[in-house]
Amino acid sequence: MQRVGIYLAEDSCFKKHQSQNVGDVARIESQTRDVEKGGVKLPENPVAGGPIIETQNLSASTENEKGLSNLTRQPDSDESSIIEQDDKDDFPEGGLQGWSVVVGSFCGSFSVFGIINSTAILLEYFQENQLKDYSPSQIGWIFGLSLFLTFFCGAPIGPIFDAYGPRALIAAGSVLLITSMFLLGLCTQYWHFFIVYSVLNGIGGCLINTPCIASIGHFFLRKRGNATGIAMTSGSIGGIIFPLMLQKLFPVVGFAWATRILGFILVFLLAIANLLVKSRLPRKKIVSLKKVSPDLTVFKDLPFLFVTLGIFLMEWGIFVPLTYITSYVVAHGHSSAFGFQILAFLNAGSFFGRFFAGLVADMIGRMNTLILSIAMCVVASLALWLPAGDSTPMIVVFAVIFGFVSGSNLSLSPVCVGQMCKTEHYGRYYASCWMFVAFGTLTGLPIAGQILTANGGDYTGLIIFTGLSYAAALICLIAARVLAVGWKITIIY
Repeated sequence: MQRVGIYLAEDSCFKKHQSQNVGDVARIESQTRDVEKGGVKLPENPVAGGPIIETQNLSASTENEKGLSNLTRQPDSDESSIIEQDDKDDFPEGGLQGWSVVVGSFCGSFSVFGIINSTAILLEYFQENQLKDYSPSQIGWIFGLSLFLTFFCGAPIGPIFDAYGPRALIAAGSVLLITSMFLLGLCTQYWHFFIVYSVLNGIGGCLINTPCIASIGHFFLRKRGNATGIAMTSGSIGGIIFPLMLQKLFPVVGFAWATRILGFILVFLLAIANLLVKSRLPRKKIVSLKKVSPDLTVFKDLPFLFVTLGIFLMEWGIFVPLTYITSYVVAHGHSSAFGFQILAFLNAGSFFGRFFAGLVADMIGRMNTLILSIAMCVVASLALWLPAGDSTPMIVVFAVIFGFVSGSNLSLSPVCVGQMCKTEHYGRYYASCWMFVAFGTLTGLPIAGQILTANGGDYTGLIIFTGLSYAAALICLIAARVLAVGWKITIIY
């Protein structure tokens, strides 16, 4: 693969490369200085006198970059110094502080996504016990609202993180998330679960998740995919440990004490997150409420718009297997114990998928890796899950393979969004993207539950819904890549 030879604003964080034809380089830089995009890399050793743009001339390259640069704007006066500093800044790309932030983010993500990845266990338990009189669609709203708040509330939290850093946000989120776990065992009514699980867990998860992911971007640029992937593997580990732990605890100590024990584990993990997660880059003061609101103007950039739409549709796809895989195997004659174990198999595959996807993303490009993984999710859903039926080997193979190929879905999505902006604006872009994506998490599970109810408990329609959601997401992400860098598949992006 070859790297795109376009010098964009965020790439000033990389070591500046020199060419004997200094005039050509200066001219190209001057034409792209105001573009607030990142993630497209220069060739490491430009050949003297050779073109650094892969197309035949600059105008042709500019045409390929139409979607990537149509949101150019002059920096506000209070942003000028930040842009100048970004031109001079060298990211640590590791070191004690950088990797300490990754460890803290790992613990924070373990707490948030470990619970999210155990949703299938909670849904199955609620269906059989406290909420047995409610339909799958109605129960799905409990988990859908929690996911919605986890992502939607990132809209104001992103700019607040940019202004004040992560400490107060993570502390507040820790209190809410731990309180949710300690109170969950006391819930008996439908509305109890809405307040305790959906609201407290959802908002608490957002206050932790957004700063943890955004803080990694302050210490890593070239290795951001790998660093984020390492932190996000924690959700998969939690998705292995928590279901197996709850499987043992439910019959021994009951649901209430099982969730309280889970709460004590969160106390330990979130204490580490509060100590280690920090920011590095200059703070941006919030001068008005408008600064805290989502920046809808970023959606004028077509590549960013298509990336956001693709992630929205991907959220429709990914959480359906995570939520319904346990009830699926139980409905097809397997034991509840196997239902707990199959979720652990899926999350085990996801662990390796998230880790290796980060490594691959830094080699072939973050967007390229995400596109490949989503294409394989389509195949896994329609070629493995759809015909699985009562076959134990088939469902195990699907769980492991889908877990592996979907592992990068959540870990690479924030990194791909980070390619669309300067690092100082990452919180705003991240928040604006997930404000929209959150509606996918809100509606995906209730839609899947309604499809299941309409088909009389048959999972065929639900599985097709998953596959088609991934297929639509694939089309949107390919469109974003084509608008950004063209059709050439050898470009690292």
